[in-house]
Amino acid sequence: MPIIIPKELPAYDALSKERVFVMTETIAESQDIRPIKVGIINLMPTTIDTEIQLLRLLGNSPLQIEITFLNMGTHTSKNAPPGHLERFYISAQEIVRQKVRFDGLIITGAPVETLPFESVDYWDELVKIIDYSNENVYSVLHICWGAQAGLYRRYGIDKYPLEKKLFGIFPHTVQEQHHALFRGFDDEFLAPQSRHTANDRNAILKESRLTIQSETEEAGVFIVTAREGREIYVSGHLEYDPLTLDREYRRDVSKGLPIDVPKNYYPDNDPSKTPVVRWRAHANLFFDNWLNYVYQETPYNLDDLK
Repeated sequence: MPIIIPKELPAYDALSKERVFVMTETIAESQDIRPIKVGIINLMPTTIDTEIQLLRLLGNSPLQIEITFLNMGTHTSKNAPPGHLERFYISAQEIVRQKVRFDGLIITGAPVETLPFESVDYWDELVKIIDYSNENVYSVLHICWGAQAGLYRRYGIDKYPLEKKLFGIFPHTVQEQHHALFRGFDDEFLAPQSRHTANDRNAILKESRLTIQSETEEAGVFIVTAREGREIYVSGHLEYDPLTLDREYRRDVSKGLPIDVPKNYYPDNDPSKTPVVRWRAHANLFFDNWLNYVYQETPYNLDDLK
């Protein structure tokens, strides 16, 4: 089954060309199936690229998935094309006010990780969304800064600055391979990282409600869960496409910012060579596992969520 998105969304044509199964709302309404309802709070500066990256992974599932894009009413995006948010996004404030329920919710990263949480212009609004999700969403997937924000709001675990940006492709291990999120995972898998801050591992270990599911000595804590998977915190970017790190690297170089060549990314560590993709299979597997978990555990009637 496909993801359900408007045909006018730029991602529709991009994914159709890749033969990712997408479906319009009109066709979906003719099928007697309750789709999984997934909300996406897209805080990334690369609005359309992030839409495509996430929809590509969500569209790999055999389940029918209804997507709702949410934006922050207290923040004006400078990167989305004119009219894009007004046409394809719904105010997160309105979702919270109406207590709309979702099977799953994704909160992406954001380019604000060096700021104190309370200094982010939409922090108060995001706090309301996180609080709302506790009772109105079955499983929330937090990515990168979104993961740090969730851990801070729910458990008071702050972030701290790294000596230099963690940037590249890093090996990670799985602590509990029988967990629903990691079915089919290898003992070690690769994942992109791109961040200036991290969460304190010891602070996470002291919180009995949290479980570290994946980590590595070099990149630190990668995936943390709570409430048996109803809260998922991912420090990296499994959703990144082959050239995302390349674009980030060249952007920073052009701005004269201090940036190392992304580790384990270019052949021979040479930016003139095309990157080799080595994380896509586990990225697809992780998102498939998450959707299957949500599908199996969420009540058929979302009003029965607890």
